[in-house]
Amino acid sequence: MVDLCISFVTGLLVAQLNVSDKDKTHPMESKDNNLVLGFVVLAVFLISGVKSWTGEIHGRVVCDVCADSSIGPEDHVLEGAEVAVLCITKSGEVVNYQAFTNSKGIYTVAETMPESERWDACLGRPISSFHDHCNHLGDGSTGIKFTYNHPSGHFHAIRPFVYRPSTAPTYCI
Repeated sequence: MVDLCISFVTGLLVAQLNVSDKDKTHPMESKDNNLVLGFVVLAVFLISGVKSWTGEIHGRVVCDVCADSSIGPEDHVLEGAEVAVLCITKSGEVVNYQAFTNSKGIYTVAETMPESERWDACLGRPISSFHDHCNHLGDGSTGIKFTYNHPSGHFHAIRPFVYRPSTAPTYCI
């Protein structure tokens, strides 16, 4: 069936390339031909059985104000912190994503691709915090490796990356 559709599209492309000079003088006819050709190419893609897959990774970046390795009421999220996520696909391709945290300190990386090319394993790591008061990486925040085996439409949450101030405020002591 797919071979038949490909042959049909090939025939249409050849016919489109062989448009006579007479047809070139009628712009509406040419636009109609292009529209029909576009629908045919779309139909072939949909019939071909290519399954798509969507993956999503998200996490948070937090400032551990007292540098006590626990998130408490004095701690806050970091907006604008930069995070990198590096993934290897099932076919062996390496893809690199860069994300920034939103006002809630959350970053998200997502992509839709063919099922055969989906993510296999990933590494998430913090890149930088643009907050002068909280820009030293906390312990255990250098990077997180994980396998990605979620079905399409499901996400993987990474534990928070933590930054600390160079010196803790006096109220923390």
